[in-house]
Order: sequence, then C-alpha cells, then structure tokens
Amino acid sequence: MVTVPPPAGPAVSLRKVEETAPALVSLYKSAGVSLVKNGLSGQRAAVYLVLDYSGSMREYYRDGTVQALADRVLGLAANLDDDGIVPVVFFSTDIDAESDISLANHRGRIDEIVAGLGHMGRTSYHLGMDAVIDHYLDSGSTAPALVVFQTDGGPISKPAAERHLCKAARLPLFWQFIGFGDPASRQFDFLRGLDDLAVPRKRPVDNAGFFHAGQDPRRMSDADLYDRMVAEFPHWLREARALGIVR
Repeated sequence: MVTVPPPAGPAVSLRKVEETAPALVSLYKSAGVSLVKNGLSGQRAAVYLVLDYSGSMREYYRDGTVQALADRVLGLAANLDDDGIVPVVFFSTDIDAESDISLANHRGRIDEIVAGLGHMGRTSYHLGMDAVIDHYLDSGSTAPALVVFQTDGGPISKPAAERHLCKAARLPLFWQFIGFGDPASRQFDFLRGLDDLAVPRKRPVDNAGFFHAGQDPRRMSDADLYDRMVAEFPHWLREARALGIVR
C-alpha cells in the first residue's frame, strides 16, 4: 500500500490572505510558526470558535478583546482549513447565535453579530458544546477539528459540561479552553479539572486543554497565544489516531 504524505504548507496560501485579509497576514504567519514548532506543518483540521456571551463578558466585547481573539483564531484556521471560514457559536443561558467569521468578512464581524443579540445570560458550557457537536455531525466530516472555547468563568452545570466533554471524546474533536479574567480566580478550577479528567475511566482519550489568557488577553503575544492554543493538539491527534477516533 502506498502511503500518501500529508499536504505540505498552510491550507490557504499567503497570497490569498494578502488579497482577502491583509490585516491578518502577521497573525497567519505567527500561527504557521507555532504549527511548525509543534510538528503540525501540513496538518488539516476544521477550526471552531465558541464564545461566552454571559453578562460578565460585556466589557470584553465592548473593548474589542473578543474581536481580537476571533481574528487570531481565523489566522490559525487559514493554516489548517482551506475554506477560510470559522463557525462561531455564542452561548450564555441558551445558544445566542450560530454564525461564522471568514477571511473576507472579519473586520467588525463580532460587533455585527452581537448587535443583533439580546440579553447576556449565564454560562451554559454544555449548550455551546452541543452546538459544535451537532454542527460537526451535520457536516458529515471525518476530519479532526480544533474547538477554541473561550469563557470568563465556570459553568452553571458542571456535571452537564463534564458529560458533554466525555461524550465528545469519541468524536474527532479537540477542545482548547481559554480563560479570560483574573488568574487568581477559583472560577477556572473546573476547567483545570476537565483538562485532567481520567483516561480511560471517564473518556477514551484526553480531548481537552486549558490555559489562562489573563485579565487583558490582548496583551498576550501572538506567538505565546498560538503556542498555547496548539500545544496539546498533536498529542491528542496521536492518541485519537491510535484509537481510530481520527482516521
């Protein structure tokens, strides 16, 4: 049997990024460096973005922090997925919106979506996770997916969030949780616990990572953010392939 090597280089060419999203060129290049550093050169994967729309997130939307994260995720996605589009889920007490951000329409896209949303509720992780799982299954894809899941606090139902993560471990989905806010807050103890859930007693593979981006996530350098965002992804890929979760 002939083994076909993975495609070389980023999914979207530098020229296309320069033409469609020149403001993202630096992010695209920085993400590419982190992927090479972590042994992910030529890797293909879908990228999702899940955003906390709870009331405590109000200032992060107002000051452009959430838009900055979306742009950074899009810069990463352009290296991994050739459609140049990132599905975006906004969650609080319910699912507030399911939309997307793309190379062609990234400027002000978060404000545009949020302008049509209503009350900012509480923090229901499991609903955001459900929306991603449904979108992935409906797509018919079998490719791996990197889910960037942002929040500034713990979930209203910890058992539901844990159950959904364990259920999703049988799918080709890796969940990279990112915390916004006070690093000393106990709000993120649950996410640290999710990162360490027992394998194989609770889930067949470690399908989640967590890092804290600080009180002002925009101050984290692009290189540092990307290194943290993809650090655990290759380990999950190896384990998931060994178990047949990723083909």
